Amino acid sequence: MKKQKKTKKTAGVKPKTVETPQESNGECDGRDCPFHGNLKARGKTFEGIVVKKLPKRLTIEFERMNYIKKYERYLKSRTKVHARLPKCLEGKINVGDTILIQECRPLSKIIHFVVVKKIKSGENGK
Repeated sequence: MKKQKKTKKTAGVKPKTVETPQESNGECDGRDCPFHGNLKARGKTFEGIVVKKLPKRLTIEFERMNYIKKYERYLKSRTKVHARLPKCLEGKINVGDTILIQECRPLSKIIHFVVVKKIKSGENGK
């Protein structure tokens, strides 16, 4: 007799859903938009500060703490992540803003995340 593999039940687990921003009026026609296109945002979410803004892409940076077992201390390190910027959020996000990004399918060699919402404006107050 063959043994059956044990599988985890995911009946109670609900996937995170992306809410459509209220300020966007549906002017976005991009297919790589989680609100108006076919792109599904799922998986990890990160909150970070926009370091660089390019057409269709952002670079965000955030700090994290790594525990070093040998020294029993924490090391602060920075991580940079590239994310797709949908057309409907292009004019609202600038360098220095704090944003929320969420994982999606690979869109290019370096882009695996998409911008979900703007949390707060940068120091410039724009």
